[in-house]
Parts: sequence; C-alpha cells; structure tokens
Amino acid sequence: MIDYEVAGGCATVRLNRPPVNAINDAWLARFHGILDALEQDPTIRVMLVRSELRSFCAGMDLDRIRELFAHSDGAAEMVADVAEFQRLFARIEDAPFVAVAEIEGHALGGGLELALACDLRIVSSKTKLGLPEAKLGLIPGAGGTQRLTKLCGRGTASRIILSGEIIDGPAAERLGIVQWSVEPERLHDQTAEIVARICTLSGAALREAKGLIAAAGAPDRDGFHEEQEADRRLFSDTDTRGRIASFLAGNR
Repeated sequence: MIDYEVAGGCATVRLNRPPVNAINDAWLARFHGILDALEQDPTIRVMLVRSELRSFCAGMDLDRIRELFAHSDGAAEMVADVAEFQRLFARIEDAPFVAVAEIEGHALGGGLELALACDLRIVSSKTKLGLPEAKLGLIPGAGGTQRLTKLCGRGTASRIILSGEIIDGPAAERLGIVQWSVEPERLHDQTAEIVARICTLSGAALREAKGLIAAAGAPDRDGFHEEQEADRRLFSDTDTRGRIASFLAGNR
C-alpha cells in the first residue's frame, strides 16, 4: 500500500495501492504511521513522496464515495472523512523535514491536494494536474482551496478551481503550482539531484526556515521576531558552528 526507505538523510515514501493510489482509512493510517517513525529520526532532511503506479494519487476511494452517497447521513460522514484527510496533510505540511512530491502520473483532486501539502513539487511535463471537484458539485475540501490560494494567489486558485481546468506540467510551473517541470525521462534524475542538494544542508536550518516560511503572512505570528530567535538558536547549534568554522577556514 505504502512503503518507505531511508538512506542518506532522505526518506522515500512509495505510494502503491493499485490501481490509482486511492485513499481509504488503511491508507491514511499507514501514512500516519510512517510520519510517526520519520518524525523521531533527526537525521532525516527530506521526505520524498512518489508513486509506483501511473497515477500519483486519485484522492478519496470511489468505493467510499459510493458508500457515503447511499447513506442518509452521508454528508456528516463525508465531513468526518475530509477532516481526516486534512489532518494527514497538515502533518505533512508541518513535518520537521522538507517534503518533496515527485509527480509522474496524473495528480487530480485529492492527489493534487496531497502534493500541495508538500513543500516542493517536481512534475513530468506530461503530468496532468487539476482540482475538478466542481464538476461533481463538490469542492477540493482537503485543503485545496486554502493551500492553492496561499501558494499562487486568488487569481490562479480561481482559475484552477472555478473553471475545472486541467493543466500540464509546464503550465503548472508557470503558474507557480509546482517548482520544476521536466521531460519524463529526466524526472527521476532531476528529483535525485534536488534531494541530494537539500540533504547537504543543515537539518536544523531547514527546520527553522520551514517554520519561518509558514509564519509569513500569518496574522498571529511575528515572522521577523521569529527570525531573530531562530538565528539565536542556530548560532549555538554544534553543526552550524562547524559549518561556519569550515567556511571561514576557506573550505567552500
């Protein structure tokens, strides 16, 4: 269903629930369990999420949607299910390491919402992305309306959500939905290069920077003050002091 391996500071999470990596209760529980383990390992700098199937992730399992549709209290159950999606995606967003989504197959609906919870996204130029829930009379309610608006602004979020448009990788990069779009044959190599570069960076600095990026625009947080406190903590960090000493010694 979902496997993972850790090597060189990177945890690679492989989505593998045929045929399209649809999300059900067991899938959610498995991902939470993986996060429980990874959050206890301070050596991890990157969590790379990729699919072993043609689809990156199809969102909620259709069997579950059929079940909810048949229930008289299906709306309440749907809200509870969506809350669980939101809880997992929030954990990914808040995780103490950089979350990278490598998207080779389509990422529509909940699949794109999963990717939006990651810090960085790299896609194949052939990938199709979108939030077409309005076609079914629904919304991208697992964080899609909020994260896409914060990421790309109201105009782009309105274009994608209110028109139901499906876009390819290059268009997603131009709109700022993803950070890199590469030809399919380059996807894995490019991802490996990005991950390897991140893994050379200070884990403490990455954790602090990720938290500070989240503070930007948050009305209840003073990001500038938090930067000062982060600098204070980092300047006393053993790894930071070793890196600075090496740099000052000319080892660039």
